[in-house]
Amino acid sequence: MIANDLQYRVTQRAARDFEKSLARLDVDAGERPEWVRRAMREAIESQLADLRGELAAYDALRAGHVRALDLDSLDQLPEALIRGRIAAGLSQKDLAARLGLREQQIQRYEARRYAGASLDRIQAVADALGMQIHEHVVLPASRIDVVGHEDDEHA
Repeated sequence: MIANDLQYRVTQRAARDFEKSLARLDVDAGERPEWVRRAMREAIESQLADLRGELAAYDALRAGHVRALDLDSLDQLPEALIRGRIAAGLSQKDLAARLGLREQQIQRYEARRYAGASLDRIQAVADALGMQIHEHVVLPASRIDVVGHEDDEHA
């Protein structure tokens, strides 16, 4: 996932490099057997597609085309916070200023995907971004078996 403008520029350069590699592959066609060229082309095209997807996702966030993110677990919350910052049009420095923190702290949080951040801090980040989190919590299965009787040991 691209998290900032620097990563975006690096990803753009990498995509251009892969495009150049594809063009060179066609120019150097006689130097390798067809099956090798085909395998190389598929690998390069796959990597290029991944990079283009990352760029498109970042562009969509920045342009305000993404209004909601679906989370399947709390593990996905850190990435949602980063995407929320991008969608809000804020740099890491801007978010830090809203929270009264140093930019480096936001950089560390994002680099480590908010590992070690308290729940209060995560809530403060979400609030500073204007994010609303609406989701249900799925509770563990009941101790009642499928025919509707309680387990014998708990009856």
